[in-house]
Amino acid sequence: MALSADWQIEVSGFDVAAGVSHTPTSRAELMAGAHGRVEALIRQAGQRVEAWRYFVGLEGGFDVFEENGRRLVLLESWAYVRDEAGREAYGRSAGIPVPEALSADVLDRGVELSQAIDAYSGASGVRDQQGAAGVLTRNLIAREEAFRSAMIAAFAPFFNDAKFTGRGSSSVA
Repeated sequence: MALSADWQIEVSGFDVAAGVSHTPTSRAELMAGAHGRVEALIRQAGQRVEAWRYFVGLEGGFDVFEENGRRLVLLESWAYVRDEAGREAYGRSAGIPVPEALSADVLDRGVELSQAIDAYSGASGVRDQQGAAGVLTRNLIAREEAFRSAMIAAFAPFFNDAKFTGRGSSSVA
């Protein structure tokens, strides 16, 4: 992945627990899930005796809030990045409105989002393909793109340091 012309990252993926519910239902829980995944990665790196420069946790789910007396639900993807020195940042994707029929399955009936989106879309394995984001946006924003934008947002203070600290050039130290 290239975040800037002079900065390349090799990505290794690991399945680690987030420490939150299967389908987070608040911004705080989404952020905690991404953060929890990083904590798990740091422990895993220590057990493997490997030096990793960046740790990234991803979490997707719902941001549920009330406005003018009605429940609004946005599908969001979150990323949390911490580097080996302890610098950290969060980023998120665009929030995609979730139809009441889908949000009711998850929030009111306790159906996991991966199962609910399959039933809602009439397809199977949606989570591992275009994701709920792809279904809801007619694939204009697929799951991968939502997490990609969250990661770019979270990495911005690292690859564009000068704009965030007011010091030096805009490259990673």
